[in-house]
Amino acid sequence: MDQQSLTRESEEFLEDLAEELSVPPSRYEQAERSYNSLGEWLHRDASSVRQYGPKVYVQGSFRLGTTIRPSNDAEEYDIDSVCEFQKLSKASLTQERLKILLGAEIEAYRKAQSMNKPMREGRRCWILDYADGAQFHMDVVPALPNGHSARILLEARGLDARWTATAIAITDNQGPTYTFTDDWPRSNPKGYGEWFKSRMAAALERRKRVLAESTRASVEDIPDYKVRTPLQAAVMILKRHRDHTFENRKEERPISVIITTLAAHSYNGVETIGRTLAAILTGMDQHILWHNNRYWIPNPTDPLENFADKWAEHPERATAFFEWLQKARTEFAEAARSSDKNVITETVGRGVGGSLADRAARRRQPPARPALLKTASVAPASAGLSFPDRSRVPTKPQGFGSAE
Repeated sequence: MDQQSLTRESEEFLEDLAEELSVPPSRYEQAERSYNSLGEWLHRDASSVRQYGPKVYVQGSFRLGTTIRPSNDAEEYDIDSVCEFQKLSKASLTQERLKILLGAEIEAYRKAQSMNKPMREGRRCWILDYADGAQFHMDVVPALPNGHSARILLEARGLDARWTATAIAITDNQGPTYTFTDDWPRSNPKGYGEWFKSRMAAALERRKRVLAESTRASVEDIPDYKVRTPLQAAVMILKRHRDHTFENRKEERPISVIITTLAAHSYNGVETIGRTLAAILTGMDQHILWHNNRYWIPNPTDPLENFADKWAEHPERATAFFEWLQKARTEFAEAARSSDKNVITETVGRGVGGSLADRAARRRQPPARPALLKTASVAPASAGLSFPDRSRVPTKPQGFGSAE
């Protein structure tokens, strides 16, 4: 594909599209209230787990600031949280016992809160369904600290262990060691959140400083969810593009953590959403490795974990990812070079849904309101942005640990 420059109109449209997808601050506050409320319940005098130091915190897209609004009223916000028992170790009980301990307290909490819908058990979590009008449910993953073990494991293989301080061990009722104590599944949502934040640190700091000056607050008092970086906006747009593309093929759609990880690796610090999308879509597949005859997208906080592990068993998911990437490249490149708002709306609408694109187009009625970043919203005429015509063939990573 020839080099393309982004037009002012396409940049403005993408700003408005991100705004249309964004979650109201009240939803972030609602999520915070929900997991804080559960944490307080677990620390009440009558709690059966208080002595184990339970700490409840959010993970997933709410932690990363990449949550998107549900596309219809039937869909719900999924608040992913962790309950980490800081004073327990893997040697003291089984995954099954930990799951039962937490489940009993969550059930008591549900009754005390007069929540009508029954608690559900997921593979790794307990699920609380809030009232219909709330439009959200909360997944609570039981966990134990695992930083020391994770660091030893990675360092023994010569792998990056810098994020391991916040690593946790989690339960999996379908895993072979669910009723034994020695081997637990690993996770590190806090570490992943810090890694993701590190990829956009300068942009996040700049936006918080601007907001702090405009509200006469200190930067430290501005919560992360009050601002949105180009990386977060781009991930939100790509997730909705994924959702719409795979509306009738949900089993094949790329999982969010793959999109988020590849996008964060590809982000190069540019200041507008359009240029960020161009950088991400150009570079995404360059971070997919080929290791032991399989695709490998390592978890940045635990390189032994492969986010693409299901692609070996389901090769159609790998095919679907590369097809989706090419579709996104084609559509966003076409929109990027157009100055016609109708063409931009129609082109992007093919990927994200026509009604959403129409709502984004209506946000900016003439006379146009000034862009948030006036000087940075338009790429200079000489700034070419290319989307490669074909996906890059993954290569074997250099120096990758030999262990699976």
